[in-house]
This record gives sequence, structure tokens and C-alpha cells, in this order.
Amino acid sequence: MLRHILMTVCLVGASSALASPSLYDLGYTSLDGKQKKLSDFKGKPLLIVNTASHCGYTAQYKGLQSLYEKYKQKGLVIIGFPSQSFGQEFGKETEVGQFCERNYGVKFPMSSLVEVTGPKKHPVFQALLDGLPAQEKFDVRWNFEKFLVDKEGKVVARFASSVEPESKDIETALSKVLP
Repeated sequence: MLRHILMTVCLVGASSALASPSLYDLGYTSLDGKQKKLSDFKGKPLLIVNTASHCGYTAQYKGLQSLYEKYKQKGLVIIGFPSQSFGQEFGKETEVGQFCERNYGVKFPMSSLVEVTGPKKHPVFQALLDGLPAQEKFDVRWNFEKFLVDKEGKVVARFASSVEPESKDIETALSKVLP
């Protein structure tokens, strides 16, 4: 089971809290340029994924869309954050949106292009890392890392790029945060 995981799934205890600002204090710009607030998703579990259109893991868009369709009625929100941090993304939001829709039928929310590593890291990714135990607070290592956030805004699991969206590991973690 762990053979495809680059890092172990990190379950965070109830006493862990996100550092200030909390995830719900943050927002992002959607692919179509609209300002979105994560507080709009309060009370819903979130699966936040850094994505890229030209990566060996890009086909995971299909699994993410399938997962979204399967669990959106139970409240799951998946948000894709396209990133050029690893040099494998289009340079324009319109190209990202067209690619995702045309090739994978993506309907879940997507942000504009962001950085997920280094000093220009998007605040959402800093908040996700801040919500993890000290030994897990390392930058995103590659495209398609996944962070599961419970209905209270706490990071409850982190999955390596190699963990497929419809894997048993993710399904098990989702079963703990969905009604």
C-alpha cells in the first residue's frame, strides 16, 4: 500500500491548529479572474491539489474529476492550484482552463497560476504546511501533491504526487471527513 507513497499520510491530531492566518482567512483568484474566499467552503472538506498540465501525473485530473463527481453531493470541494513551480504548466490561465476542460472535463474549482514553493509560495500552501506537524512542514516536492482539510479547516492528511486520487488511501481518509 505504501509502495506508491513518497511520504506517509500524515494524520494530524485534534490539538493541531493552523497558524494565523487560518485557511479560512485566505482566498485565491480563479482561472477566470474572480476573487474567491476559502471561507465560502467553511463546513465542507477540501482536497487542495497543486496541478500542472505537462507532468507525468497530469492524467490525475481524470481521477480528481471523478472523485469530485462522486463526493460533491456529500460536500467535498476539490480545488486545483495550477503551478509553474516545477516548470510544467502553461503560461496563461486561459490555456490551463482550456486544457483541463478539453482533455479531462474538469469542473471543480481551479485557481489562477500560483507558486507552491519558495519565498513566493501562495498563502494557501503556507497555511496548509503550517497545519502539519513540524516534521511534515517541508515545501511541496512535486506536482499533484494533495492536502485533505476537514470541515473545521484542519489539515488531516497529505498525499504524495504518486498517490492516485481514487486510491484506497484517499478514499479511507475521505471516509473520515465526509458525512
